[in-house]
Amino acid sequence: MPEDVAGSEQMLANWNQSIQERAARYQEMATRVQGMTISERSQDGSIEILVGSNGILQNLVINESASTKRMAEVSGEIMKLLQRAQSRIPELLQSAMAETIGTQDETANVLFNEAKKNFPAPPAEEPTRTPYDRNEINFRVEDDAPPPPPSRPTPPPPPRRRPPRDDDDDFGGESVLT
Repeated sequence: MPEDVAGSEQMLANWNQSIQERAARYQEMATRVQGMTISERSQDGSIEILVGSNGILQNLVINESASTKRMAEVSGEIMKLLQRAQSRIPELLQSAMAETIGTQDETANVLFNEAKKNFPAPPAEEPTRTPYDRNEINFRVEDDAPPPPPSRPTPPPPPRRRPPRDDDDDFGGESVLT
């Protein structure tokens, strides 16, 4: 019987050591992931972003060269860069997992699948097309043209005034039959 107790104690000690080693690996993975950042830059280099492993924008740089762009273009480019950076988070997480806890771990797979769900791949970018690419000619006025002046509403007609009343009859000088 003492051997059974000793065996149970050894099994508990091994189990406890295994849990502590696993917890240390998870802590190492969490520390690595926390320190990771992802940077993205626009093709022309006018916009740069830095995103943390949690997907939150940490830094945004808009260079002077972006001043020639419309604000809608700049904001759209920022959003594309942010989504592109966030879509790389699952890849970084998987890399940190492989180095610390392994990719066969069930909890690791749950974390990875959750990251893929929260940070999906960005939609495919359509190439910028001009009317010449489609064999079309554009005769529309560009958006940069100043808007036409607002049209003035026609004023309402002046109110009709009644002539002053001279007599005491309440017909105002008009026929009773009209």
